[in-house]
Amino acid sequence: MTDAGTAKLPPLTTSIPMLAVDGLTKRYGARAALDGMSFSLPAGQFVALLGPNGAGKSTLFQVLTGLFAADQGDAVIAGHAIRNAPAQALGHLGVVFQQMSLDLDLSVAANLRFHADLHGLPRAVAAERISAGCAALGLADELKRAVRELSGGNRRKVELVRALLHRPGLLLMDEPTVGLDPKSRRDLKAAILADIAARGTCVLWATHLVDEVADADRVLLLHQGRLLADGTPAAVAAELGGGGLEDAFIRATALPTGAASHRAAA
Repeated sequence: MTDAGTAKLPPLTTSIPMLAVDGLTKRYGARAALDGMSFSLPAGQFVALLGPNGAGKSTLFQVLTGLFAADQGDAVIAGHAIRNAPAQALGHLGVVFQQMSLDLDLSVAANLRFHADLHGLPRAVAAERISAGCAALGLADELKRAVRELSGGNRRKVELVRALLHRPGLLLMDEPTVGLDPKSRRDLKAAILADIAARGTCVLWATHLVDEVADADRVLLLHQGRLLADGTPAAVAAELGGGGLEDAFIRATALPTGAASHRAAA
């Protein structure tokens, strides 16, 4: 998804990672929802965070967005640590949450203008980006409509336009296609890949749907708060015993975490 302003921007080819997670741990009582998680993501990649329900995907996103504080470890977004410099870190972050977070009674345009104001975008820049973003996703005729009048797929598209208004280097997508029809799923993913190609955005796409990650640059397989595998889809499948990625995913997440980790290391 591009506009005239985006086309003039150089790709995000910074030498520092867009996201670096180091020893991240988050507990709820005795249970560790995230258990010493570490990984690093560069610019320009579509990275799938694949895991079953309850694996810790949403907890990770809640820590990365500052909604929860980690018990141990830290995350660094575009060189800014969430623990020590949260405002600077979150300024480089765009998010589409699992649960819809638009104001249903406001128009599409009003929802988007409010987000642009929060990020301090000049009104002229905001208007240009809102217009271009909505046009790219087929929403040009929906700007004056209340969000509650839109389909689920179009609401998701509005959330994506909103997440990209301030041109973040890191985009988090938390189970973004839940409840969407096949065409809406395809359109949403196509828009994401277009933004990666245009700006070098780093996208972390959380899902439990294996078919959504077949063409990912990289897969992080998460189970019970730990990373079981990290690599291309083919490499992850091979690391977890061979066969297709779906079969490997089912096998690995059916085992206790320790057993799955031992098998991956064998």
